[in-house]
Amino acid sequence: MTEAVWWAVARSEEISKDKPVNVDIGDQPIVLWRDSDGIVRALEDRCPHRRAPLSLGCVLGSGMIQCGYHGWTFDGANGQLVDIPNLKSERKFPPVYRARAFGVTESGGFIRVCLDAKTPQPAPAEETLPLSGTENVALDHDQYINALFDDPALVIGIRGVRFSPYLMAELKEQDGRLVLERSCQWASPHWPAPFSSDFPITLKISTDPASGESDLLLRDDQFNPLLRATLAPVPGARGVTQVRWRAKLEAKRPGLMAKAMGLGDPLTVHSHVDGAALRVQKPSASIHAVELRKEIAARTERQETAA
Repeated sequence: MTEAVWWAVARSEEISKDKPVNVDIGDQPIVLWRDSDGIVRALEDRCPHRRAPLSLGCVLGSGMIQCGYHGWTFDGANGQLVDIPNLKSERKFPPVYRARAFGVTESGGFIRVCLDAKTPQPAPAEETLPLSGTENVALDHDQYINALFDDPALVIGIRGVRFSPYLMAELKEQDGRLVLERSCQWASPHWPAPFSSDFPITLKISTDPASGESDLLLRDDQFNPLLRATLAPVPGARGVTQVRWRAKLEAKRPGLMAKAMGLGDPLTVHSHVDGAALRVQKPSASIHAVELRKEIAARTERQETAA
């Protein structure tokens, strides 16, 4: 797992000035909170004194974070120790007493963290999609992405939509992302998908090869957008994948079935994966995706080395 990846570790509404929150990227624990100016801060979730989780401490009125064990206080901007109880505040503390600070940015309703604080920030999102949620899935990160490529029904559901096993076009690289478009049907009474050539809707998936963050676009046969969503899977501790998502149902949706999508939650991100269905699912698009991800990673490494 490269340290130069920006991971969507939280939704904006999950982080406040009131209480620090623990998240993780793989086995790296991170504490998030907002300072007195509302800026999100990200430090390693370990106090350098006794390794207690900083997320069990509190956010002070100054916007700094205080360890709940012995009261050591840290500046969220750089992780520097600024105060120890019973010691004079003007005392200078050695740089070794510092909590590791990470790169952090916020846009589009997501808070993204990079383990390498010097990595340039990604371009800000143009829009914050209104619907959102967070799920923890007992599937590792790569398996989650592969399942999304091979059979989206394993990990997500779209109201009134049945995913077919057929692709409109093979998975390909486009502008540095992995893109495929899957044929879909409305889940109304008709012949099962393997015996039908009628696919009035398609699901386009555009995935960042490093993070697995994916933009979804559901369209009808006239290319009218029906639903837009972003899935942000992040590798968590113990092989769990944390999935944050945001979505928006388009106001203008021609057709009865498309309009019916607004009668309930239009998008569901499954917290549990059907193990029996996953076991028998044959790798298809994911085979090509794995190859492309390796090629893109190798190309990026060569470019960074040359620079």
